[in-house]
Amino acid sequence: MLEDLQDDVGLIEWVLRKENFRFISRQVDSRDEFISALTEFEPDLILSDHALPQFNSVEALKICKKQGLDVPFILVTGTVSEEFAVSCLKHGADDYVLKSNLARLPSAISNSLKKRHIESKRKKAEKALRKQNEELVKINKELDSFVYSVSHNLRAPLMSVLGLIQLAQIDDKKQNNLLSNYFNLMESSVHRLDDTLKEILDYSRNARSEIKIERINMIRLLDDSFDRLRYLDGFDDIHKSIHVDEQVPLYSDAYRFMVVFNNLMSNAIKYRDLTKDKQEIDIRVKVTLENVMIQFADNGIGISENLLQKIFDMFFRATEKSEGAGLGLYIVKEAVEKLQGTIQVKSSPGVGTTFIISMPNRQGFVPVP
Repeated sequence: MLEDLQDDVGLIEWVLRKENFRFISRQVDSRDEFISALTEFEPDLILSDHALPQFNSVEALKICKKQGLDVPFILVTGTVSEEFAVSCLKHGADDYVLKSNLARLPSAISNSLKKRHIESKRKKAEKALRKQNEELVKINKELDSFVYSVSHNLRAPLMSVLGLIQLAQIDDKKQNNLLSNYFNLMESSVHRLDDTLKEILDYSRNARSEIKIERINMIRLLDDSFDRLRYLDGFDDIHKSIHVDEQVPLYSDAYRFMVVFNNLMSNAIKYRDLTKDKQEIDIRVKVTLENVMIQFADNGIGISENLLQKIFDMFFRATEKSEGAGLGLYIVKEAVEKLQGTIQVKSSPGVGTTFIISMPNRQGFVPVP
C-alpha cells in the first residue's frame, strides 16, 4: 500500500478482512521505500493513494512499467476528477476506487487479479506460440536443406550411376550381352529409387509451395507427362486415348496438374493387365467456365472394393506388384485438395480402374506479375 495516512491503511485492511480476504501487506509512503518494496516484498497487488508529500501514483505507475512488473495497480484515493481517473487508467492503472466508497474495493481487487491472471495466461500462450513458430521456422529450414539434398546430393549421383550402367550395357553388347540381365535389374532398381525420390520432392513441394495460377495447355501437359514416362516398362505396350474438350481456357496450377497426371498415368502403365490382348488408358478432359472434369480410365488389374478406401493413405500399397513407397496416390489427393478439387475412384478386379477428378477453373484469377 502506497499510503501516508495510517488510519486509511487500517480502514482498507478492515474492509478487506470483512470480505474474508487473506493477505500480508506492507505500507510505504516514499519513492525509495516503494522501489525497495517492489523487489524485496514482491507484491501481488499494489493499492496506491494519489497524492503523497513527495510522491504520487503517476510516478509509481511509471516505476512499475519501467521495471516490467505485471502486477495489478489500483488507485485508492480521495475525490478526483473523471478526467484524472481516465488518465490513470490510460497510464496503466487497473482500476480506481474512491476512499468514500471502499465497499467497492474487494470486487475491484478480485476483478483486477482475475484480469491479470487471464492476461498472464494469454502472454504465456503467445510466448509458447512464438517459440513454436521459431521451432517451425527452424524445422522448415532444415526441411528445405533436406529437399535440396534429395534433389541434388542424391538424385545427381543416382543419374550418374544410371549413365554408367547404360555405358556398360553398350560395352556388354560387344561381349554377347553376358551381363545384360544384371544391367537390366540394376537399371530397374535405379529407376525405382529415383521415382521414390521424386515422390518425396513432389510431396514436399505440394505441401509447402504457393499455388501458381497460369493458363494451362492441356494437350501439351498430357504429352509432357507421357514423355516423362517413356522409360517405364510397358509404356509402348499400352494404348493411349486422349479426348480434350476445352470450351474455354483453363487457368490453374500447371505443376500440380502434372503431378496428378504423372502418378495416374504411371499407375495405369505399371498395373496393366498382361492377360488381356489390349492394355488401354483412356483420358477425357472437359474444361468449362466453372471447372475442369478429368477422367482417367484403364483396363488394368483393378483394385478390390475393401481396399478402395485406403488407396489414398500415405505409404499404402494395394498390391504386391507395387514397388514404390506408397506415396503416389496420397500425393495426387493432396494436390487435388490443394486446388480445392475432389477425386473419386471406381475399380473392379480384372476390369480396371477409373479416377474422376473435378477442379475449379481459376479463370477469374488475375495472376500477380
